[in-house]
Amino acid sequence: MPDQLVLPGLASHWGAFALRGAAAVLFGILTFVWPQIALASLVLLWGAYALVDGVMAMIAGFRTKIWSLLLVGLVGIGAGVATFFYPGLTALVLLYVIAAWAIVTGILAIYVAIRLRKELTQEWLLALAGVLSVAFGVLLVMNPGAGALSVILIIGAYALMFGLLLLMLAFKLRSVRSRLAPA
Repeated sequence: MPDQLVLPGLASHWGAFALRGAAAVLFGILTFVWPQIALASLVLLWGAYALVDGVMAMIAGFRTKIWSLLLVGLVGIGAGVATFFYPGLTALVLLYVIAAWAIVTGILAIYVAIRLRKELTQEWLLALAGVLSVAFGVLLVMNPGAGALSVILIIGAYALMFGLLLLMLAFKLRSVRSRLAPA
C-alpha cells in the first residue's frame, strides 16, 4: 500500500486511537487510586486493558490494512486472554508478559511512526509512545524483583503517559481527517 494512502485511513479511524488512549488513561488512573490492589485484581485489570487495546488495534489494522497494527492487536489480545486463562500467574511471570507486550507494541509503534513521518507533522507522538513503551518493557525486565506497589505505580504511570500520547495522536488524526474531508 502506498504511504500516501495510509494517513487518510488512519485519520478516518482516529476514534480507535482515542479509545485505546482512554482505556490506557483509565487503567493508569485506577492504579493510582487503588495502589494497594491485590495481584489477582491487577492481573484481571491489566488483562481487560490489554484485551480492549488489542481489539481496538485490530479494528484499526483491519480498516487501514496496516499489518503492524494487526500484529499489535494480536499481541494485546493474546496477552489479555492469557491473563484470564491463567489468573494464578506469579508476579514475575506477569511482569515478563507485560514487559514483552510493551517492547513489541513499542517497536511496532515506532515502525508506524517512521512510515508516517512524511505524511504527518506530529508523528513523533506515536514514536515517543513507542519509545516509552520499549523503555518501560526494558525497565521491567531489568528490575523484576521490584516490590508490588512499585510495579503497580510504574505500570500506572506508563499507562497514563502512553494513553495521553495516544489521545494526542487521535485528536491530531481527527484534525487531519477534517482537513482531508473536503478533498
